[in-house]
Amino acid sequence: MALIFVTSNQHKFSEVNELARRRGVEIVHYKWRYTEIQSDDLEEIARASVMEVCTKLGKPCFVEDAGLFVNALNGFPGPYSNYVFRTIGNPGIIKLMAGFNDRSAEFRSAVAYCEPGKEPMVFVGRVKGKMAEKARGTGGFGFDPIFVPCEGNGRTFAEMTVSEKNLFSHRARAVDKFLNWFIEVKG
Repeated sequence: MALIFVTSNQHKFSEVNELARRRGVEIVHYKWRYTEIQSDDLEEIARASVMEVCTKLGKPCFVEDAGLFVNALNGFPGPYSNYVFRTIGNPGIIKLMAGFNDRSAEFRSAVAYCEPGKEPMVFVGRVKGKMAEKARGTGGFGFDPIFVPCEGNGRTFAEMTVSEKNLFSHRARAVDKFLNWFIEVKG
């Protein structure tokens, strides 16, 4: 049985598909926009989203929601990362960071899986890092050009291949937890 991953973001699908292939798990991409509730809690957002799509599809499926949490900005943009990226982008975040010595940040991911008639399960991943002073790299998407993970040898996510990013990214950690559970329980 193939897992259904519901996302309108082709980049997310590519990253998750690579992780699943490594584990011998087939995933199917449903390009579908769904409601994202307004909340300060990524897990709550992912849980509500997967319940909606599972009900509409009538099949087991999963979604993923992520956010960039910048310490100097009190966790902003956090769960509002998609909106902030679309409105002010990387240049806007860099401008907001001007004058801050504390450049520490964290990317978080919440993967939510649901089966019809059941409560969703949520798996969380995190990666610590810092904000770059300027955008670097051409890979990845979103805030990848301005996020330097602690484990990335000083490179931004956008300076890495998908395979390199998938060694320790927030999304990879959440997806790995989910796949471990799925293979053990459903495999």
